[in-house]
Amino acid sequence: MSKFRSMVRKAMRNESGITGLETAIILIAFVVVATVFAFVVLTTGIFSAERGKETVFAGLAKARGTMEVRGGIVVGDNDATIVQTGITDGTIQFTVANTAGGDPIPLDPAATNNRTVIAYRDDTVIAGDVPYTVNWIVDDGDNLLEQGELAIITVNVADIVTAAADTTTGGNGGTLTIDPNKRFTLEVQTPVGAVLDITRSMPAQLDAVMQLH
Repeated sequence: MSKFRSMVRKAMRNESGITGLETAIILIAFVVVATVFAFVVLTTGIFSAERGKETVFAGLAKARGTMEVRGGIVVGDNDATIVQTGITDGTIQFTVANTAGGDPIPLDPAATNNRTVIAYRDDTVIAGDVPYTVNWIVDDGDNLLEQGELAIITVNVADIVTAAADTTTGGNGGTLTIDPNKRFTLEVQTPVGAVLDITRSMPAQLDAVMQLH
């Protein structure tokens, strides 16, 4: 009997079952933590991949929505007699086309939204929205500059100061004179693509028609 009681007391003091239960709880806790961590890492990776894809697509849209200049910039004087002190009544013309693989670009001067804007600036005048006209050389009849099409954009010098006078960026409604050696910039701002910056300098001697490279 004493031997049986001793065996019962040993069995009651045995804690191997409790140790196994604690180990199982710890293992389950590790599995849960690892699962949550894996979910967080996976979600973060998917989110980062989506943001990266959106950035790439935005960059492609910007690159494909850009136009380029074909040829030189032509400046002409509308007066029969060339005034060597500068051009006040003349035009600035340049030919544009789509970049390789580019998307259609709206080129309608009369549009009120989703339109291409031309800005002018030099050392005396800044105009943010200059009127211009479009003469299509190769087109399919719409107002979109598409692959394989060419268009001549013409800006009247007399309209530049008028546009500047209507803004707060400069101009006083006077007369703009494009002097010899004068440096000016035209910015062609498409709705999506990068800004086309055209900077040229006038020659020292003015002619009826001048092509600036």
